[in-house]
Amino acid sequence: MTCVGVAAGLFLASSGNAEYGDIVLNTKSESMQKAGVDPVVFPHWFHRIRFKCKVCHEDIFIIKKGANDINMSKIMNGEFCGRCHNGLVAWEPLYCDRCHSYKPDATTP
Repeated sequence: MTCVGVAAGLFLASSGNAEYGDIVLNTKSESMQKAGVDPVVFPHWFHRIRFKCKVCHEDIFIIKKGANDINMSKIMNGEFCGRCHNGLVAWEPLYCDRCHSYKPDATTP
């Protein structure tokens, strides 16, 4: 890898591009509050370094904000995250705080 490639990688990694970071999923905040769980933190970077984009997109997830109606019932029935997080490919979604782990920074207004 060249110095230019390394520099570009560092720039992209720090630019807030969702491909390289965590994504907070909070579109269903009202139902999550009622259930007593925090918003979901999806470690996109963790999945991205292990899999090519086509593993998840577009067969499992549509690449458009708000296009995926994700809920726990669907996940437990093998849709969305549940396609892999089924206890066979990856850990089962039985421990809420593994995904519902977003804690806003205390210094953020």
